[in-house]
Amino acid sequence: MIPLLRYRCALLLRSQRWLAPFALYAAFVAVGIRPGDPVLDSLGYVAIGLVPLTAWLVRICVTDEPAAAREVASAAVGPVRVHAAALLTALAGALLTGAAGAAVALLLGDPGGFALARTALSGGLAVAVCALTGAAVGALCSRPLVRRRGYGVLAAALGSLSALVLAPSPARGALSALATAGRSGAVPLPLTALAGAFLLAAGAGTAACLVATRNR
Repeated sequence: MIPLLRYRCALLLRSQRWLAPFALYAAFVAVGIRPGDPVLDSLGYVAIGLVPLTAWLVRICVTDEPAAAREVASAAVGPVRVHAAALLTALAGALLTGAAGAAVALLLGDPGGFALARTALSGGLAVAVCALTGAAVGALCSRPLVRRRGYGVLAAALGSLSALVLAPSPARGALSALATAGRSGAVPLPLTALAGAFLLAAGAGTAACLVATRNR
């Protein structure tokens, strides 16, 4: 699996299609985070942007390989591994980006009397929750489940919005916990939201991989 992940990472970097989502996310963070802002609010802001970013990266990773190359790779290692590697590559890229954004938030934000280690852990968990939720949205709104590009982009946009506003969403739960921490006086650890996001991403990824097997 490691060589396949390296191959997928090389494909993503050489395609340069990652530049647009990363540039937009960097601008999003630069505009929304100011020195002296409450650090938990800044961490929540960083995490919010990861939902659409990860969904976008998933769409890029599952479509950046030429059809002939994908068939060769599927014949060599199986379509499940090929599709899973694309999803994991997108998720890894989003997590690294979120970690960089969280570092900026921690450096510029006002801790407000909260312990830095617990604040960083809480922000890291929120980043992971939002990245996993975005990966689930991307997996459900991309090839092979949604083959039309226009429909996929629209579904990913609506899915990302829903993940941020609907109460059952793990991302909404993690972000709400960060937002209310200032009033409650305790830094939350959104472990329940993390478990829910992991299960959601695993289920969506499994469904996409199984459909990829049937649609070779």
